[in-house]
Amino acid sequence: MKIACVGGGPASLYFAILMKKAWPDAKIDLYEQNPADVTWGFGVVFSDSTMAGFGDADDETLHEITQQFTHWDDIDIHFKGEVLRSTGHGFAGLARLKLLQILAQRARRLGVTMHFDTRVDDLGDLGPCDLIVAGDGVNSAIRTKYAADFEPEIAMRPNKFIWLGANKRFDAFNFYFKRNDHGLWRAHCYQYDQGTYANGNATIIVETTEETWRRAGLENHTEEESVAFCEQLFERELDGALLISNRSEWRTFPELSNKHWSRGNIVLLGDALHTAHFSIGSGTKLAMEDAISLSQALTRAGSIPEGLALFEKERRPDVISLQRAARVSMKWFEETERYYDQLDPPQFAFSLLTRSLRINHENLRKRDPNFVRGIDDWFADRAAQQSGVNLDTTKHIPPAFTPFKLRDLVISNRIAVSPMCMYSAEDGTVNDWHLVHLGSRAVGGAGLVIAEMTDVSPQGRISPGCAGMYKEEHVGAWRKVTDFVHAHSTAAIALQLGHAGRKGSTKLIWDGDTEPLDLGNWGLMSPSAIPYTAANQTPHEMSVDDMASVKDDFVRATEMADAAGFDMIELHMAHGYLLSSFFTPLANGRRDAYGGSLENRMRYPLEVFAAIRAVWPAPKPMSVRVSGTDWAPGGATPDDAVQLAAALKRLGCDIVDVSSGQVVADQQPEYGRLYQTPFADRIRLDVDMPTMTVGNIQSYGDINAILAGGRADICVLARAHLFDPYYARHAATAMGYSLPQPPQYRSIEGWVPRLGD
Repeated sequence: MKIACVGGGPASLYFAILMKKAWPDAKIDLYEQNPADVTWGFGVVFSDSTMAGFGDADDETLHEITQQFTHWDDIDIHFKGEVLRSTGHGFAGLARLKLLQILAQRARRLGVTMHFDTRVDDLGDLGPCDLIVAGDGVNSAIRTKYAADFEPEIAMRPNKFIWLGANKRFDAFNFYFKRNDHGLWRAHCYQYDQGTYANGNATIIVETTEETWRRAGLENHTEEESVAFCEQLFERELDGALLISNRSEWRTFPELSNKHWSRGNIVLLGDALHTAHFSIGSGTKLAMEDAISLSQALTRAGSIPEGLALFEKERRPDVISLQRAARVSMKWFEETERYYDQLDPPQFAFSLLTRSLRINHENLRKRDPNFVRGIDDWFADRAAQQSGVNLDTTKHIPPAFTPFKLRDLVISNRIAVSPMCMYSAEDGTVNDWHLVHLGSRAVGGAGLVIAEMTDVSPQGRISPGCAGMYKEEHVGAWRKVTDFVHAHSTAAIALQLGHAGRKGSTKLIWDGDTEPLDLGNWGLMSPSAIPYTAANQTPHEMSVDDMASVKDDFVRATEMADAAGFDMIELHMAHGYLLSSFFTPLANGRRDAYGGSLENRMRYPLEVFAAIRAVWPAPKPMSVRVSGTDWAPGGATPDDAVQLAAALKRLGCDIVDVSSGQVVADQQPEYGRLYQTPFADRIRLDVDMPTMTVGNIQSYGDINAILAGGRADICVLARAHLFDPYYARHAATAMGYSLPQPPQYRSIEGWVPRLGD
């Protein structure tokens, strides 16, 4: 067995070590174009959990690394003259050169043949090989040569950064945020050794937006001039220490992934395969974990091709997850100006610490309970001021269970039941199913229950089973639900009003999602005669008279919702239904005043909103569900959503419920934990408007993190409430907080079931 590793970075070196351990008889050669004592950069950083994984793979390598690293638990955030410290994080810093030397020495001892100062321009020069590992970095020549096979995707991010060193000690990982006449600068700083190496003992990464970078005139600076600029900028923070460069240039971060990971017997590894932003310290982690995964796959497989296929199958989900978290973290730093300008110091610090959305309120509480207690108390104090509710802030109140006021409506807590179509009505009339479904979740402790999308006309239904608000008997049927909620819970109840548009006249979801009815179809209307899919009906293009008629339907339904006793209404402008179809260019091809520009595409949805706001009682709030993005080329964008929310605010909208997608069948959403929350976060801060967030909110730790971090004001959960109607009560119990029980249930106050045997 002959293996050639091209590139002398952590990926290739660690893989060579692990494979030589697994296959001692294999001939493994490693080729690196630089001399053995040359590397770019200064220090690398690992979390304690990452280090534990390295120990499982090769404890001798881990032992040598731990003899050299510098360990710390604290993170210091320097913000507007304050230093906010969080502890319990567990990180280790190590000189990159020392890491490479440790790995190279270990590889040599195991029998790997090292070829430094050797450039591989032609893979044919390697001779016959069973496996070629391309660990030759982000600018991989091998990946470039075979780009048609690997199909790399590289996106250059907008921020500028420069990687520097300093002869300075830090007793914590330090984030500095500093504003000068040019703009806002961020510095990521950490110690990586005790100062025994010529290139210093700390890494300092200075980052800023391209606009600020250009205003500072740095585009024409030499390396020496850039170092001098950063020394002057952070003179007080450096406290006399000098900055050191090592091929330190202003760069933009390359976000890299590959559609295919191998070609024949060639496999990509480390930065040649994928990157993840330095703000979560993931580059070397990714590389070394790649090496572990590839070596394990090869040893378990029956052949090299099987091993490469197994490596990609098993490793790709973990990489995608980490890259997604890194992308969210990266965007936080790309958009720090938004948080810097609008968040108070405690909330800014919490937002930074939870920026990747992988660390939530509960994770952080386990690391640093005092820090989290402080942010919770701060949040409760702000909630008391906002709502006018006299809270006992001497008792710990989790963010999820603080009140929130919209106009005259005080919502008792921040957990809402998402509107979920039940497809169980008869000609729009809801029944006992809806009473039990919504009533149980109200009794279950949710602060706000939003009833399912309720259609304003028979033609506006998605399916024959959809709820409606267009017949007089609908008012009484809904009144039965709202009376129960008000009599037996502290929940507020809202009604979501909508019109299916081109997505109407389909089967019940369990009989065929979005499939047209076999019999009894009704005609559809939309801004343009564009069907949702080729299998669906082609709607007729709405005339001005059609638009006026539908607007009247919304107005009538709004008045009926008030008569039915709802506390709030939500207008549905998302998910590809009628009003959403006006907003998105993917469904709106009109050439009149209601199509074309964003202003025109917003016109009709805004007219409908203004009309129903005019008849909905002024003391009662209104919400609108909007789409943060269409997740499709040529569709509505997050920028569009911000402009829509701003226009709605001017017309009297009190809060927006931010969802995304479902506008076209071929959408390409980036699913993941809290994947829609960044859209709510952006609208909340850019428009200075309350938001609700939805989408894969998995735990009460997520809810508290969203709220405490200022990403949204209310969290709207669907699946969690389907699984557990008493989700809010159970979450409160888990957090040591007590929700008031209805008198029928007071016998179980303080009781917790025994789980398992």
